[in-house]
Amino acid sequence: MVHRSEWIDYTKALGIMLVVYAHVARGLYNAGVAIPKSFFELTDSVIYSFVMPLFFFLSGLFFYNSFSKRGATGLVLSKVDTIVYPYILWSIIQGVIEATLANYTNGDVTYAEVFTLLWSPRAQFWFLYALFIFFLFASAIYSVVSKRAAVWVFLLSVIAYLTPSIRPEGFIFDVIPQHFVFFAFGIVFSLHVDARRLAKFWVIALLAVIVGAVQYYYHVTLDQRYTDYGPVGLLAALVSILLMVAVSTRLSEKPNRLMLFIGTSSMAIYLMHILAGSGARVVLKALIGTDAYIAHLLVGFVVGFLAPLAAVWLIERYRIPYVFSAPISRWVSGNSVRLKP
Repeated sequence: MVHRSEWIDYTKALGIMLVVYAHVARGLYNAGVAIPKSFFELTDSVIYSFVMPLFFFLSGLFFYNSFSKRGATGLVLSKVDTIVYPYILWSIIQGVIEATLANYTNGDVTYAEVFTLLWSPRAQFWFLYALFIFFLFASAIYSVVSKRAAVWVFLLSVIAYLTPSIRPEGFIFDVIPQHFVFFAFGIVFSLHVDARRLAKFWVIALLAVIVGAVQYYYHVTLDQRYTDYGPVGLLAALVSILLMVAVSTRLSEKPNRLMLFIGTSSMAIYLMHILAGSGARVVLKALIGTDAYIAHLLVGFVVGFLAPLAAVWLIERYRIPYVFSAPISRWVSGNSVRLKP
């Protein structure tokens, strides 16, 4: 069973840095800032070939421990508090701001589109929507099978990933086969692998060589991108995840408080970084009048990263409730108890 470890927070910290950079770069590219096309497309695809799978993997690490303690119902209710609630709240906050400022941003979001969030997730919030589905799906599976079947569940998810032609159309039917495999990989890892074994220098070096070779073959030799789901893309994601875990485990041997804070704040950064990074781009372009992509990348990343961290610090310092989670399950269970005759 996995308990919270420094290496997990380090992995989250490194992963969220890549997410912020990638979203800032995408925003600039879509806004017409002159980023070299080949540079943008390659870096974008390399990052997205593993970074969102990495976060599904990290979520899977904690699944079985929570499931065994809380049961299916308790686990799902806890995810209503920590996934569904921030998904709804921040989808509305970001969507309303984007719709209000549509004339100054890349998008043409309408207020009507904002409130389709229950069946049509927008922007970066698709991850939370999918993650809650995965917890539901995994809870249903492990209510029937034991943890000894975790490897088989992972192998079946690999088959589903590699057979896109048999899937029905729709967001759920796409997102489960495309991403549940990484959540299942996290469950297997939590039950059978000690991350400390990956922290040896020779293991990191070997993984780095493998990742470099696989990513080169995937992106250069095959000329594919992260949306080309297939065996090489899956291999690229899995070995890249292992490299991130290995590097994070090595770095966490001498924990740094800032890195740990970034890791524990990764959800908050994910929820807020688009607003912060987009705001920086609008200020640079509209008020200062610069189109220099290096300046935009640097400022957008720094603001998109540090502004959410500052917000987290203020929220924690002044104990502002219900910003990133809310005890909805407790309220519901408390009301149901009071309503009993």
